[in-house]
Amino acid sequence: MNRTTLGRTGIEVSAWCLGTMTWGNQTPEAQAHAQIDAALDHGIDFMDTAEMYPVAPVRRETIGDTERVIGNWIQASGRRGEVVIATKHTGKSDMVRDGRPIGPDTVRAALEGSLKRLRTDYVDLYQFHWPNRGSYMFRQNWNFDPRKQPSASEIVDEMDAIMDVLADLVREGKCRAFGLSNDSAWGTMQWLAAGARRGGPRVAAIQNEYSLLCRLYDTDMAELAHHEDITLLAFSPLAAGFLTGKYQDGQIPDGSRMSINGDMGGRRSDRVFEATQAYLDIAARHGLDPVHLALAWAAGRPFPTIPIFGATTTAQRNRILSGTGTVLSDAVLAEVSKAHRAHPMPY
Repeated sequence: MNRTTLGRTGIEVSAWCLGTMTWGNQTPEAQAHAQIDAALDHGIDFMDTAEMYPVAPVRRETIGDTERVIGNWIQASGRRGEVVIATKHTGKSDMVRDGRPIGPDTVRAALEGSLKRLRTDYVDLYQFHWPNRGSYMFRQNWNFDPRKQPSASEIVDEMDAIMDVLADLVREGKCRAFGLSNDSAWGTMQWLAAGARRGGPRVAAIQNEYSLLCRLYDTDMAELAHHEDITLLAFSPLAAGFLTGKYQDGQIPDGSRMSINGDMGGRRSDRVFEATQAYLDIAARHGLDPVHLALAWAAGRPFPTIPIFGATTTAQRNRILSGTGTVLSDAVLAEVSKAHRAHPMPY
């Protein structure tokens, strides 16, 4: 497994990241612990979680359970020093903190809650799950209206106040690095400026959706990431399972995400199945597993990118891990580019 660093932090991690969002719900604890062990055996020591996990669906009574699953593994194994852990502070949600947004009055308590559930004294990367001002992520780009956001001065003042708390938490050794999620180029630049003004942590990574079917990151964010050394943690690199091919031809496997959430969070459409088939055909022509094609493509982008992969079952985990050494030829990449032009924004 190749190695890389998170932004300019010097924190070294595996070039792939283990996702955990189904642990404690679709994925039982024992199976989750086996996934961590198997990932480590393959050289993958980076895992991502969040205080609001598990999902599919998110329920008030299960919030925090995924962190508890990881914490139980840490306590039982004694291997905290062998893993790099990223977690997230939930944005404004009726299910957490009575709907209060991320603020200087929430960050310390939220992080310390995560530390308690994770049974650790520190997290390596602490991320904000989505921005308070709103976001065009999760299919909101189709009707995005920035006029609904607070003024720039209000947003920046809030960032400065939050950055002061983050600076304290870094000094106290409770988090090593800071990252964003579901944010934009403008938002990322404002956080970079806030860190410089307030002596707080620099944005090291951003976790946005990114796959062969979702390429909003490819322009402004890619340029920013290149010049500012910000690592993309690409979530849903298999496009919520579409790119595995398991949903083609009307299939809805029992226990799959589509069986739980029929519209796949707004991703499902005729165009998605057509685009997916284009990539499945490329994989077939070149003798590739489509899962390996999708993940290797994400890992090989011309800007710093770490794909976050998740597996609900042992079979899914083994299929993914068997492809960590996949390298795509120029011929494959040329066909991928052609397919992207034909199917540029399937959702």
